[in-house]
Amino acid sequence: MLEKILNNYGKSKTPCLFVINFDKSDFFIKPLSELDDDILFEIEKTPKNHHKNISYSFTPPTYKEYKKYFDKVIENIKKGNTYLFNLTFASEFETTLNLKTIYQISDARFKLYFKDRFICFSPERFINIKDNKIYTYPMKGTIDAKTKDAEQKILSNKKEMAEHIMVVDLLRNDLNMVSKKVKVEKFRYIETIKAGSRELLQVSSKISGELEENWQERLGSIISTLLPAGSITGTPKKETTKLIKTIENYNRGFFSGVFGLFDGKSLDSAVMIRFIEKKKSKLYYKSGGGITIDSNPQSEYNELKEKVYVPIF
Repeated sequence: MLEKILNNYGKSKTPCLFVINFDKSDFFIKPLSELDDDILFEIEKTPKNHHKNISYSFTPPTYKEYKKYFDKVIENIKKGNTYLFNLTFASEFETTLNLKTIYQISDARFKLYFKDRFICFSPERFINIKDNKIYTYPMKGTIDAKTKDAEQKILSNKKEMAEHIMVVDLLRNDLNMVSKKVKVEKFRYIETIKAGSRELLQVSSKISGELEENWQERLGSIISTLLPAGSITGTPKKETTKLIKTIENYNRGFFSGVFGLFDGKSLDSAVMIRFIEKKKSKLYYKSGGGITIDSNPQSEYNELKEKVYVPIF
């Protein structure tokens, strides 16, 4: 159904917004002309350089609880069931602001406010298609910009290097399923991400492939084939996705799914990370990170907590 709807909008060159959950079991697709007022979004916005603070607190899982799930991941890695596993949790998030207000004051390249159910302010693009070329930009490897020799440390870290290589290889294989002449145009470059009052250095790569001139007619097929996004699942993707559903202690829902805009000619989209969800009047911030055989549980636990922030301008 998801493929059919998007393929039809692609064939008719109808501009539309799509929002798809992690496992494609739930989705929202509508022409831009029919969008309700309770859906707001921004695509490829240029973040501002000044920030204000908001007051919030959050309750992550305890380290003991995190370690229990971390150990399950390592056990499966040792068995050869997965090599890279993106382990995530939901932390209760408390603030006096409502979701719409947080959306309005947050600052990110990709933002979405969806029906007072959730918001995301994502730094990570899913895919971009323009001029018959498809691009993806996997992000793996994060460090506080204030760390001494931060750029050198993150680029020389063997665990981060291995994780990034695996994701690049996974997404290169994904693009090969929908396009031709796939290549890594840029490997492991540094981007600066605003994280509330802090700055993070994020390691990214750029991968591209070539599409036929009438690619819009298979818009839905392209997106469906590439889901779920490799950067927030792991490798091998099919088996790791199954493991995620048995190991993680909650339902991801729309977190780590994708949203995007098709304007009739081109497409841009984002992975739904940096994500706050509302459930029964409570807010939950979902976050996590990639686990490999070389991962340190304390470091990974710290990263999960560091990714709970609101980027404010």
